[in-house]
Amino acid sequence: MAAKTPTTPAATRPGRPPGKLHFISGMPRSGSTLLSAILRQNPRFHAGMTSPLGDMVSALVAEMSGKNDFSVVISDEQRAAVLRGVFQNFYGGFTGIDVVFDTGRVWCSKMPMLAALFPNSRVIACVREMPWILDSIERLVRKHPLTANKIFHFNPNGTVYSRTEALIDVNGMVGFSFQATKDAYYGQYAPGRLMLVSYEGLTRDPRATMQAVYQFIGEPWFDHDFEHVEYNADEFDSRLGLPGLHTVKPRVSAPKRESVLPPDLFNRFVKDSFWLDPATNIRKVPIV
Repeated sequence: MAAKTPTTPAATRPGRPPGKLHFISGMPRSGSTLLSAILRQNPRFHAGMTSPLGDMVSALVAEMSGKNDFSVVISDEQRAAVLRGVFQNFYGGFTGIDVVFDTGRVWCSKMPMLAALFPNSRVIACVREMPWILDSIERLVRKHPLTANKIFHFNPNGTVYSRTEALIDVNGMVGFSFQATKDAYYGQYAPGRLMLVSYEGLTRDPRATMQAVYQFIGEPWFDHDFEHVEYNADEFDSRLGLPGLHTVKPRVSAPKRESVLPPDLFNRFVKDSFWLDPATNIRKVPIV
């Protein structure tokens, strides 16, 4: 089933922004690209890999703060208008699209901002058991032993232990997103705005998971084809030094394999899946 590709009109004739905006966030290697690949089968939807908007918005927030001496002449209303304008103009050239899903791990850390700017938006956070996230990244690294990659600052030296420590650092690829997801999950803006989609649920029962997603965002069901899902970002992945990072296999299925992590490293993170304990779900966040 081919996904409809949005077209971009000439810069002198910007289109009208799609009417609805939602966000895909959460943890890396947890199904966000797969979720986007499925969603984009719906011709009314646009979804994809991580967009540049998270970094752009963060830069603007900083420049409109006290960091800039001229921030005293910028009102909160102007700040909100500028930030909304980034989204509206970025997606304004997409024709034939009703709903946009913008992907970025930063969005879980910006729930108050999203609630203020787009009160009708929803955030779908993709999660996966921590040992298997680390396993997935390590597996990719080992698949390309002759290259260095951007995730580890193109440092060709290191071990699975040093790479894991870098990943789980508070500013690391996994550590930041893990804490941001917990922040959103326990935060006051979670009720009615946040949904957790587990990698395990999405790959084992994609139809039931997607039906729950459609219900959460209030959209009519579209009959997705889970046997022919397509998505890749080959040029982007090659620049990172990790080909295949965003490649989605055609058939949605749950992987069956043994971990490449040493047992002590794997066991260190087995209790970090906070969403698996119903007693901790104090905000009643839907989890599928």
